[in-house]
Amino acid sequence: MSSSLIPAPVRTPVPEHELLVQLLAGIPDPRRRRGVRHPVGALIAVAVCAMMAGARGFTAIGEWARDAGGAALERLGLERGKVDESTLRRLFACLDADRLDVVLGAWVLARTALIAGRRVIAVDGKTVRGAGGGSAAPHLVAALAHGSGAVLGQVAVSEESNEIPAARQLLQLLDLDGTVVTMDALHTQHDTADLVTGSGGVYVLTVKGNQKSLYSQLKALPWTSVPAVTRTDRGHGRRVTRTIKVVDVPAWVEFSGARQVAQLRRTVTRKGQRTVEIVYLITSADARDAPPATLAAWVQSHWEIENRLHWVRDVTFDEDRSQIRTGNAPRIMAALRNTVITLLRLDANHNIAAALRHHARNTDRPINLLLTA
Repeated sequence: MSSSLIPAPVRTPVPEHELLVQLLAGIPDPRRRRGVRHPVGALIAVAVCAMMAGARGFTAIGEWARDAGGAALERLGLERGKVDESTLRRLFACLDADRLDVVLGAWVLARTALIAGRRVIAVDGKTVRGAGGGSAAPHLVAALAHGSGAVLGQVAVSEESNEIPAARQLLQLLDLDGTVVTMDALHTQHDTADLVTGSGGVYVLTVKGNQKSLYSQLKALPWTSVPAVTRTDRGHGRRVTRTIKVVDVPAWVEFSGARQVAQLRRTVTRKGQRTVEIVYLITSADARDAPPATLAAWVQSHWEIENRLHWVRDVTFDEDRSQIRTGNAPRIMAALRNTVITLLRLDANHNIAAALRHHARNTDRPINLLLTA
């Protein structure tokens, strides 16, 4: 993504009274004015409602709109008859994906709860594999709020680049003041740490074998003399024991604002077989704000982005087999899947598949949820 396409950073959350449908109505319409029958915001709203009822592609969205009837479509702002799926295909191919992601992210930000007085977000990427066709499949980096499972934003990785600068672009779109950002080992980079602390946020970065020198230095610290905090969880036929040891940051760690380093050992026992993984952490959170148990909880919750977002998009929405490939449409559809997941999570739905079936049984259910969100 070129820098000229990056929207201005969102520094002020959307007011609580600003409804999502009102914000969608402000999305710029890229179409020529001649022959336009339906407003762009209303068409996006139709797609969101259809996907909330289980639609996965344009054909299914068009069928949902046809079955919904004129009265239901009028509630979403469509006053001139039926919606042709080809209209959605053409619109989504050229819609400003950056602007849509900014609008959706700002709306979610105003509605996500704090955890112990802080907002904690996970950042990670995912490839939309089925959308590749004859070219590279889109790779999208998203930010997820720990706890609520709401998606705060998303950007696309440029074909000429990789996930690291894309994650920084995403962070620049978010208000990080007082926010904890958790990221995996790929993003344990000095520039990323500088960006987070410079924006008033706190980072928790993981160090694995991909940074051999730093990993070896952290491994050599006298961990045997450091007291440990241990927690064991049981479920899904396995026992997981997490042990964390935390010390003040050594002087040779040059990450911006670093205050603590930690050793995190994860032991998994399943059917008598035991596996052990050891990683290290660098964080700009101090011991008062992030004692060992809190730090371990942040790291464990980081994987919500995999389990509550990427897995749901893959399995429930069958994203990796999507054949939508034209223009910006793959990214737009991914953004709308994020929106549906967020709407359902904020409505206290823990099982997204069950929630989709629930909303499929009554046309008014998805419409009512969208119009009040």
